[in-house]
Amino acid sequence: MTDVSGAVMPAAARARLIGAGYAAQGLGYAAVVTALPTFKDRQGIDDTFVSAILLLVCVAAAGGSMLADRVAARWGSRYALASGLLLVAAGLAGATVGTPNVVFTAILLAYGVGLGAVDASLSMQGVLVQARLGRSVMSRLFAAYTAAAIAAALLMSGMLASGAGAAIAVGVAAAFAATIGLVGWRTFEPGRTERVAAVHAEGGPSVRPVVWICGMLIFTAFLVDSAVSTWSTVYLQDSLTAAASVAPLGYAAYQAAVLVSRLVADHVVPRAGRTPIALGALAVCGLGCALVSILPSIGAAVTGFAIAGIGVGVLVPLAFSAAGEAAAQSSDEVIAKVNLFNYGGALLGAVLLGALSEPVGLQAAFLIPVVAVIATLPLARRLRTLGVSAPV
Repeated sequence: MTDVSGAVMPAAARARLIGAGYAAQGLGYAAVVTALPTFKDRQGIDDTFVSAILLLVCVAAAGGSMLADRVAARWGSRYALASGLLLVAAGLAGATVGTPNVVFTAILLAYGVGLGAVDASLSMQGVLVQARLGRSVMSRLFAAYTAAAIAAALLMSGMLASGAGAAIAVGVAAAFAATIGLVGWRTFEPGRTERVAAVHAEGGPSVRPVVWICGMLIFTAFLVDSAVSTWSTVYLQDSLTAAASVAPLGYAAYQAAVLVSRLVADHVVPRAGRTPIALGALAVCGLGCALVSILPSIGAAVTGFAIAGIGVGVLVPLAFSAAGEAAAQSSDEVIAKVNLFNYGGALLGAVLLGALSEPVGLQAAFLIPVVAVIATLPLARRLRTLGVSAPV
C-alpha cells in the first residue's frame, strides 16, 4: 500500500471521516427506500414499475462500482468516494420534486451510479484505514451506516406523521452527502494498493476463490438486506394495513438490530473466528425472514425484520474484511469485484420480491431470502480455506 498524499492526518481521525461517508450512504439509501410509498403515490406508479426502476438502479450501481475501480486504480479510492457522494447528493436532491416518470427514472439511475461508486469505494477505504490502524474497525464503520439509516427511518416517520412530507428527509440526506463528499475530496484515506502484473502473477490463482467465496456471502447478505430495506415499509403499509407513520418502523427495527450486531462484531469475530460467525449469521438471517413469511402480523413482521438484521449486520463487514485481508496486495481491485455481488443480491431481494408481490403476495415472497440462506450455508464453511484470521 502506498500513500500519495502530502497531507498529515491521524489514522483515527481519518477513520472517523470515512465513518461519516458510511453515514452519508446509509442516510441516503434509507431515505429513498422509506420514501417508496410516497414516491409511488406522487408518481402514480405501482409495485411492478418500482421493481423495474430498481432493476435499472441495480444495473447502474454495478456500473458505478466498476467505475469506482477504474477511478481508484488511476487516482485513488478517495476520489471515487468523494465524487460518488456528490453524485448521490444530486440524485437525492432531484428525487425530492415531482417530475415526469421518464425524468424521475433518469434521476434514480444517476443516483444508482453514485450508489455503486460509493458502495465499492467505502469498502476500499475501510480496508485501507483498518490496515493502517492495525485493528478491526470494519464493523464499526458499517455501524455508522446503520445508525444513519435508523435516523433516516425515524426522520421519515416523523416527517410523514407531521405532514411535512418525505421530501424533507430526502433533502436532508442529499445535503449531508454533498457536505461529506466535498470535505473528503482531499482528506479521505490517500493510500492505494498495487495493481501491477507482479501482484497478479503471484496472487492471481488465489484471488479467484477470495472473490467467489466472499462475493457469495455478500450476495446473500444483500439479498436479505435489499428485501427488507425495499419492501418492509411497503409490506407493513399495503399488506398488513399499518398506518403510514408506523410502516417505516419495521425498517427502523431492522437497522437497530444491524447496529447492535455491528457494534459488538469487532470484539466477537476475532475471538470466535470468521467461519462459525458467518454460519451463525446466515442462520439468523433465514430465521428472521421465515418469521415474516409464516406469521402475517405487524408485531411478527417487525420482530422478524429485527432478527434478520442481526445476521446481516455481522455478515457484510465480515465478508469485506476477509476479502481485504486475503488479497491485501490488491485489496482495492478485489473489493470492487466482491462488491459487484451486492447487486445480484439486490436484484433478487428487491426486484424479484416486487415481481412476486402481485401473483403470490409479499408475505410468501419473503421466503426467497430463506432459500438463498440455506443454499449459501455450505459455502460459508470454505472461509477457512482462504487462510485469513480476523484482525485483533
